Amino acid sequence: MKKIIAAAAAALALAQVAGAQTNLQTFYDLGRNHFTTTLEGFYGDNWGNTFFFIDYDYNQKDSDGVNQAPSGSYMEIARCLNFWGDTALAPLSLQVEYNGLVGVNQNFLFGVDYFLHSDDFANTFNFKLLYKTFSKGVTSSLPLQFTFVWGMQNIFGVDGLRFSGFADIWGEDVFNFNECTLLPNDAGYKERADRKFVFISEPQIWYNVGKLFGCDNLHIGSEIELSWNFAGYDGFKVRPCLGTKWVF
Repeated sequence: MKKIIAAAAAALALAQVAGAQTNLQTFYDLGRNHFTTTLEGFYGDNWGNTFFFIDYDYNQKDSDGVNQAPSGSYMEIARCLNFWGDTALAPLSLQVEYNGLVGVNQNFLFGVDYFLHSDDFANTFNFKLLYKTFSKGVTSSLPLQFTFVWGMQNIFGVDGLRFSGFADIWGEDVFNFNECTLLPNDAGYKERADRKFVFISEPQIWYNVGKLFGCDNLHIGSEIELSWNFAGYDGFKVRPCLGTKWVF
């Protein structure tokens, strides 16, 4: 996922080995009982890198309960800039990001990214501190987002086994839609002022099963969504998924 490389030469090396890629993930969400696809891309260059993903949920049902169309889409695109790869500040980059959920909200984020890695780049870690804007009507007592991103190759000594993921925590005055059917303009609508932050993490584990039969593009694995006050739900939720990934 989102990797910032300490120097331009290292960025190009990682891009050639493991960093620059486009992949398509298909998950079955065991908690929500529907499929989700994620198109994801990462591309490094001499000025930094670009990361994006686009999610589609397939849960629009007809009167008979049969899925007919995607029910929603969410996207993120982030650009990290680093023009000082040959200085002591090489691990630090500037970041600008946009994300949006169709028909619901959008956010712009601005901040910094700090990148750590093992000598062979097999294990990477990013810490991001971002100022976050919100759509009209959404408020935040602390409009900051803290993001952690990690990637670990060949874990437990198993060739082709990868552990990766992210964790986001940000300040937002959250209204819990699942406890109230009122809309914001209805009489009696009241925000739950005691909810001041949102947390979500999606650790993934992938095995390059395709390498066993000459098709290195194919991976199988799992993702677990761990969240707190996320997407209108109150408190802590755990939602496991099973999936496949095809690396183009």
